[in-house]
Amino acid sequence: MELSLGLLGFLIVFPLVVAAILLVVRHESPRRVIVCAAGIVIGVASVALVVMNLGATCTLFEFQSEALDFVCTGISVAIAAVIIGFAVRYRNPWAAVLAVVQIAGTLVLEFAFAHDIEVTYGLYFDSLSLLMTFIIGVVGSGICIYAVGYMEDFQAHEPAGAPDRRPLFFALMFIFLSAMFVIVFANNMEWMFTGWEVTTLCSFLLIGYTRTEEAIRNAFRQIIMNLAGGLGFLVALYSCALTVGTFSFYEFLAIGMSNPVLTTLAVTALAFAGITKAAQMPFQTWLLGAMVAPTPTSALLHSSTMVKAGCFLLVKLAPVLHVTPAAAIMVMLVGGITFVLCSFMAISQSNAKRVLAYSTIANLGLITACAGVGTPEAVWAACFLVLFHAIAKSLLFLCVGTAEHHIGSRDIEDMDLLFDRMPRLARFMMLGIMCMFIAPFGMLMAKWATLVSFVDTHQVALILILAFGSAATFMFWAKWLGKLAGIAGAPENVETTVKPTEWASLLLMAVLLVLSCVFLPFISVFTVEPYLLSVYGTFGQDISTDNLWLASICTIIVVVVLFAGVGRNQKSRKVSVYLAGVSRDDDARAFQNALSGTAVAQARNWYMTDVFGEKRIAPVGVVFNSLIMVVAFVVAFVVTPMFIF
Repeated sequence: MELSLGLLGFLIVFPLVVAAILLVVRHESPRRVIVCAAGIVIGVASVALVVMNLGATCTLFEFQSEALDFVCTGISVAIAAVIIGFAVRYRNPWAAVLAVVQIAGTLVLEFAFAHDIEVTYGLYFDSLSLLMTFIIGVVGSGICIYAVGYMEDFQAHEPAGAPDRRPLFFALMFIFLSAMFVIVFANNMEWMFTGWEVTTLCSFLLIGYTRTEEAIRNAFRQIIMNLAGGLGFLVALYSCALTVGTFSFYEFLAIGMSNPVLTTLAVTALAFAGITKAAQMPFQTWLLGAMVAPTPTSALLHSSTMVKAGCFLLVKLAPVLHVTPAAAIMVMLVGGITFVLCSFMAISQSNAKRVLAYSTIANLGLITACAGVGTPEAVWAACFLVLFHAIAKSLLFLCVGTAEHHIGSRDIEDMDLLFDRMPRLARFMMLGIMCMFIAPFGMLMAKWATLVSFVDTHQVALILILAFGSAATFMFWAKWLGKLAGIAGAPENVETTVKPTEWASLLLMAVLLVLSCVFLPFISVFTVEPYLLSVYGTFGQDISTDNLWLASICTIIVVVVLFAGVGRNQKSRKVSVYLAGVSRDDDARAFQNALSGTAVAQARNWYMTDVFGEKRIAPVGVVFNSLIMVVAFVVAFVVTPMFIF
């Protein structure tokens, strides 16, 4: 156990040390070595912790420090002070007001309420924490390594004389990893809150990295929405201090399951914090705005870290939500409405990063809805949705970033010859897309489990939402997949200049994705099921193991077919593209049409913006979800008794 505790501390502290070093390193070669070495070390340490504790139930570590409590309070106040400084500089009153409220709330909490509350067991892990450790440590580190080559190209495209802010960029990336480890390992909810706010500030700085007017505007949108979620977290801490008298997350969950009335307000406020961090409607615009940031930021924020912090909190709350109707209904409806509406809006997008953004928000909505249902079966599905979404979306974001640098566009319509121009990259991209929506890959297996859990609990509305949302999902992913594979040609291969660190990270994500799909039954037995057994006293897998293994075998076959022949010298005879019998210009894909005129063979997708456009659909979700949350908070305030302690 001492070794496990040492690894916990290492994973929290080591990224901070790396961040401090990277902040002062200004040359490319040493930066590359430090980032790659640190990423490998963090990944290996994460895997070691997971392997050493496979099947672990909740393991608490006796670790408390009054000095550390004050340090966390100081960090929270410092974060708010930094936000106030930026708000004054850029004249954003809303950010300043929310930051002032956070400072006041944090100080009052610490010195008026929290000083008598002791959390003996400050750190913990369980199988869900270990699943998140793998995502943060391996996927997150892989994204950091990818960023080395990507940011070199990014800086080369900056205007002459532009300052090189990459030291700050990489420092923030590793601080992000440390903060995420704090969130998943902290049993002391005050420490968890500090990690929560660190991710908010890092996200703000990364989104505004380019310092353009658009980047600054979107960074402030993110900070305002997530500060609101942070205040929700503070409300939960106040409620815990007044009603249950503890900041131990483990004890809080136990009390909530046995006496949900006491924790209704705290659970509702924590769920609200998770909803904002997971960018659920009406807070989806902060994640969409974050697309202006460099691609590694998008991958890190939207796959393995920031939004997954919201999902992690909601899934941890699922057993309490199951017995807390007001909060559960809020979480289910907000997640379900977000899933279906954002899936619809993704259809209208041709910008690849916005497709990924809307798809991300939609899938987070499905995870949120599963957490709201709160049954073992729904949580089993949520865990695998988290895992496969993290890896597949990381792969897709990195593929889009590399493609953009080499074909000069992130528009899906410009990717029709990518299979020839960047054959390996196109296959990686196709693998990520297939994993998101078709059998036999893991994401569809998780959706199958989600459907079964909804049916078992008679959630008719959620069943309909899942059906329509999945139909929309099929449409926008199939369009993109067809664009990659549907047009023939013989253009110049431009992927020979992709950086080795980019290839290494892309290969890592692809391998992780395939292995996760192939060994899904093992992951269920040794990670997800032990967590469910420790929390619910029962298992949650509602798909037979035989079916899971059958899907694993099919996955291997599909992957072998997809990557067969990659890297080989093709000596087969090449012939001209067949163009309806009478060709005018093979290179231009022009042929003679029925009226003896010239037509060009091309495929252009149908985006139906009049039906699925953002302006038409987004206001519906914003209004409905806002009303749902207001009603939930009113009920929670009425139900929860105050001043018990």
